Amino acid sequence: MADNSATHVAAIDQGTTSSRCIIFDRDGTVVAVDQREHRQIFPRPGWVEHDATEIWSKVQAVVAGALARAGLRARDLAALGITNQRETTVLWDRTTGRPVHNAIVWQDTRTSALCRKLGGDEGPDRFRDRTGLPLASYFSGPKAVWLLENVPGLRERAEAGEIAFGTMDSWLIWNLTGGTEGGVHVTDVTNAGRTMLMNLETLQWDSSVLGAMGIPEAMLPEIRSSAEVYGTTAVGTSTGVPVASALGDQQAAVFGQTCYDVGDAKNTYGTGSFLLLNTGRRPVPSRSGLLTTMGYQLGGERPVYCLEGSIAITGALVQWFRDQLGIIKEAADIEPLAASVEDNGGAYVVPAFSGLYAPYWRSDARGVITGLTRYVTKAHLARAVLEATSWQTREVVDAMRQDSGVEITSLKVDGGMTANGLLMQHQSDVLGVPVIRPVVSETTCLGAAYAAGLATGVWSDLDELRAHWRQDAEWTPRMDEEVREREHRNWRKAVERSFGWEEDGD
Repeated sequence: MADNSATHVAAIDQGTTSSRCIIFDRDGTVVAVDQREHRQIFPRPGWVEHDATEIWSKVQAVVAGALARAGLRARDLAALGITNQRETTVLWDRTTGRPVHNAIVWQDTRTSALCRKLGGDEGPDRFRDRTGLPLASYFSGPKAVWLLENVPGLRERAEAGEIAFGTMDSWLIWNLTGGTEGGVHVTDVTNAGRTMLMNLETLQWDSSVLGAMGIPEAMLPEIRSSAEVYGTTAVGTSTGVPVASALGDQQAAVFGQTCYDVGDAKNTYGTGSFLLLNTGRRPVPSRSGLLTTMGYQLGGERPVYCLEGSIAITGALVQWFRDQLGIIKEAADIEPLAASVEDNGGAYVVPAFSGLYAPYWRSDARGVITGLTRYVTKAHLARAVLEATSWQTREVVDAMRQDSGVEITSLKVDGGMTANGLLMQHQSDVLGVPVIRPVVSETTCLGAAYAAGLATGVWSDLDELRAHWRQDAEWTPRMDEEVREREHRNWRKAVERSFGWEEDGD
């Protein structure tokens, strides 16, 4: 149980572009936030890396910073939860604590050819029945294989037990709980389920998949539930705090949005967008290009599963519009620019910068702008950039209905892009259902905090957490059905134009 004098829960959100720490009180209200960005490393086209040592340094800084802003000390924290960018892969030396290579980020596509080779005659679905995932460069297993094959001497060291593998949760928990001085090497089911190495039924590493990929089990962390005390912090000014949850960022958002019932759905709009639908206690296989994934597991309870549609590029498209094209100065500038015109002027932007994820899984696709005429202005393009997010989400919702038979009657939304009212209205228009934003938009951190607080007795059960959820804004459909379907047909044509750009050997 939690120390009764400890009234707050901290959550670390180790994301793709930055790390944050948010401290919540018992009502689930944000008390303090600290955030630091880290470098994005692009060694070659399609390659994306992070310096895991830099990230660990930034995480320590944001925990200290959030405590200072809140006027709290470590002893005021009942628990610390972790949520993280998923799939991003780091291998490190257990003795020195140093990574053997930069972390390979989820967006990185260097393993595309390796994935095709692993698929062989069976193709991308070779491991799907066991792992719920298609063979794609997105997932951690092939990234680990690439490191084992390309860092000299690494395979031998891994087989000898000298190397540790982890997604970012494992790296942080190991360091937080002591690192080379007794750090705990664990992961949770939601992160392990994104490696393509965990069996969805047994919730353990799948020996047949490990064998097929040539990954030594000696380097893998122990798989644990999403909400239990893994250890206590042993670094800096925040020693002795129970580290009590780990959830991949999208699963943490499911938990923070209180999507605890079958049919509950949420969409998180960040660098990419991720729509998850709670399917209950059994995994639902997908025939429509979705991922069967873990939702969460609370201690010894049976796990909850989800269907997930992963969209690679949504918020990142606005960043590209700002940074690479220079059309806007701030991300927020896109809304008034797009609102200055009635429609997209016939232009569509398909942001397949690193292929298309759900429901297509086309690694050969590349970004296109279609439907251009002399009439189209930068305002029309701004609108097309925003609409790309709505249409990609619509395609995922359609696929979820086909797989699960569940009609989504409303969509809970969170993430930075939900501040854009024009986008949220268009999202409601193309889905034909209400779109609802909660008061606490930091649902990813909130989910990690909720899980850690449940594990340490800060909160008693899911009903208590549901009672905290409050609506902030709601958008309802205004678009005529005829217009919606015409626009959808045009979007589908644009998507088809993006296929087949990248060829083997390019």
